[in-house]
Amino acid sequence: MIRDFQVSVLRDTIARLLPDINYNIPPDVLASLRDAVAREQSDLGRRTLEQLVRNYEVAANERTPVCQDSGLTVVMLETGQDVHWVGGSLHEAIYEGVREGTKGGYLRWSVTGDPTRRLKMRGDDAPAVVHIDLVAGDQVRLTLASKGFGAENMSALRMLVPADGDNGIADFVVDTVNRAGANACPPVIVGVGVGGTFEMAALLAKKAALRLLTERNARQDLAEFEGTLLKRVNALGIGPQGLGGVVTALAVNVEVFPTHIAGLPVAVNLGCHSMRRTTVTL
Repeated sequence: MIRDFQVSVLRDTIARLLPDINYNIPPDVLASLRDAVAREQSDLGRRTLEQLVRNYEVAANERTPVCQDSGLTVVMLETGQDVHWVGGSLHEAIYEGVREGTKGGYLRWSVTGDPTRRLKMRGDDAPAVVHIDLVAGDQVRLTLASKGFGAENMSALRMLVPADGDNGIADFVVDTVNRAGANACPPVIVGVGVGGTFEMAALLAKKAALRLLTERNARQDLAEFEGTLLKRVNALGIGPQGLGGVVTALAVNVEVFPTHIAGLPVAVNLGCHSMRRTTVTL
């Protein structure tokens, strides 16, 4: 049965959730930071983690943004094939929700219109990066994220060859985090996408970076690979905020997709400790 779904519901949901995710980091991220305090061996690193946790507690209590960079809004929308969107343009509803949420939440207007000319958007414009997946059923699942660009700027993609294998993937992931250093605001969340095409690998990495820290890949071999990568990343010694220590990353999440026999695309998307995201079913 076809389900009519008003685009205004999506607009209002985004407008409501956008300030909330900028005032409150996800419970799994906050819990991981608290756990990291106990694991960090560096005194300076431990104090830094304690200050980060305290900062997030204050932001939540006072309902103020956890970071001055409220980022670029990313919308991942899983919509059932039996959903009929009514009441206007789906994309315009998303953009309007971002505008309302940015304004109502007193968030920074951070988007440039034409990046080749660094042209300013109009004062109240805040478009989003939108990914829409058509799935079975009549449900709508929304993932909303505010992606700051300290970590985003340090992300990378490389077209490896099949002979590079797991070792090549691991070396590229570790090298990306090492080059990022303090610029990505560690401890980071490392999303790794392997396979597909050039653009698919990047999307996989984004989805991996937005995955809950408490969830490992369903495939046992990939879950073990995630653990191996996390150990190698944390052995770099970059530490919290780049000040040294054993907690450089809170998690490494890997997602894979079939690819061509001649290729091995790998993308790494970094997220800082202010990983602002939420997922709801509408």
